[in-house]
Amino acid sequence: MRDLVLLLALLCLSCSVLLAEVDERLPNKCEVCKYLTVELQSALEKSSQSKEVLELGQVLDSGARKRKIKYNTSETRLAEALDNICEGILEYSVHAERPGSLRYAKGTSETMATLKNLVHKGVKVELGIPYELWDEPSVEVSDMKKQCETMLEQYEEVVEGWYLHHQDQRLESFLCEKHVLQGTELECLREEWKGLHGKKTSEGRSEKKRRKKTTEETEERREEQSGGGAAGHDAGEL
Repeated sequence: MRDLVLLLALLCLSCSVLLAEVDERLPNKCEVCKYLTVELQSALEKSSQSKEVLELGQVLDSGARKRKIKYNTSETRLAEALDNICEGILEYSVHAERPGSLRYAKGTSETMATLKNLVHKGVKVELGIPYELWDEPSVEVSDMKKQCETMLEQYEEVVEGWYLHHQDQRLESFLCEKHVLQGTELECLREEWKGLHGKKTSEGRSEKKRRKKTTEETEERREEQSGGGAAGHDAGEL
């Protein structure tokens, strides 16, 4: 029994230290950009299978017809994906047991899951905040969300340029490496979560499929633009 009490005391002390260090471990620019691209790619992926066709322009007396464009290659799709995109960052938690940028992930961390399990078993755990607030966004996550909004505002034209003309390149490479970081401090972009047993996650396995999909969409967009003549893209509708 004495050993159990000592173990719990050490565990709670470790958690208190981690919480105390939150203010000293705010996300850096590389980490913010990395998860901004993760959220945007995820949002675009959700609408990639849409068969909707948009009609642009007005029918004139001259008989000119509305121009049609596929939704999944339109600027409307990008605008909707970007709408409140940084709010998704608030769904992340700090997984202090993971290294580098991998500390940020959705879902409950191992440390927090262990502590909640102790509480459910009747053990008193003191973290300095009410139990009801344990699942609220941490200081780190809230700061990442603010930095995400600032970064998106600053590089919105770059994101649009990627969407319209460069989807054959990975968004993370185009936005983060070439523009935000400009080739420096790229370490976090190389970090990949391989699960508890060193196996790549489904996210890693689906990367090739995502690249193929974006390449196909880029080709479709080029064909529509070449066929639309001077009309160009649907920027006028936004």
